[in-house]
Amino acid sequence: MIKSMTGFGRCELNEDGKKITVEMKSVNHRYCEISLRMPKKLNYFESLIRNIIKQYANRGKIDVFISYEDEKENLSGIRYNRDVAAAYVGYIREMAKEFNLSAEISAASLARMQDVFVNDETTADEAQLQSLVERAVSGACERFVETRLAEGEQLKKDIFGKLDGLLEGVSFVEERSPKIIEEYRAKLTAKIEEVLGAANVDQNVLATELVLFADKICVDEETVRLRAHIKNMKETLGVASNIGRKLDFIAQEMNREANTILSKANDIEVSDIAINLKTEIEKIREQIQNIE
Repeated sequence: MIKSMTGFGRCELNEDGKKITVEMKSVNHRYCEISLRMPKKLNYFESLIRNIIKQYANRGKIDVFISYEDEKENLSGIRYNRDVAAAYVGYIREMAKEFNLSAEISAASLARMQDVFVNDETTADEAQLQSLVERAVSGACERFVETRLAEGEQLKKDIFGKLDGLLEGVSFVEERSPKIIEEYRAKLTAKIEEVLGAANVDQNVLATELVLFADKICVDEETVRLRAHIKNMKETLGVASNIGRKLDFIAQEMNREANTILSKANDIEVSDIAINLKTEIEKIREQIQNIE
């Protein structure tokens, strides 16, 4: 099954008072770009998190949001730094004396000074925290992939429908081309007879003119190649993953053939079909931009 580059996944784990929540979402992107937002406590696991995500996604702009709470963390980690507080008081009194200012200092104002109180957070067991992070990120990635696969299947159905429509247009062009030559022959013969009379129609000259005209409007090679590209795209859509770039290349080649058919068209019906072919191919290319 093919994957869309648009997806969303979420996983929440709560074990032994430790709660971690991982949310991730993505949009289409040429490469795999991962943006992480998480508490500083988890920065140590950044490389691990990125490696896990890359196992589930090859392309897309992926935003990952991680929150972490530990109910056992409390104020027991706060430490009063007496030496720093004493230094602040000494300097404040020295300034007051030097500039003849009041030296009144409240405990509340002193507590707000930098590093007077230090929070020595208790560090969770690293192995336990790593296991929690791995399982939470993997869980979010699994749900993330599920949404990508579901949307990818919808994209596949839509593209297949458009490809079948392209085949109908190609068939019309192939059926219409011989009729264009016959209609041109009838018009040319009638014009010559009108000017020179039926007895003076030179069949050799008429045949030469028809050959030149047929060669000018011939799109046999283009329709054959376009059919081949459509078949190739359908086969590629059956591949498991990593087909977005290849599909985009095939769509470019399809558009090239449709452009040639339109440039050679000397008939209003073929021109309309060629324009429709280009329009549908462009729609297919837009859909392909969302495929991983």
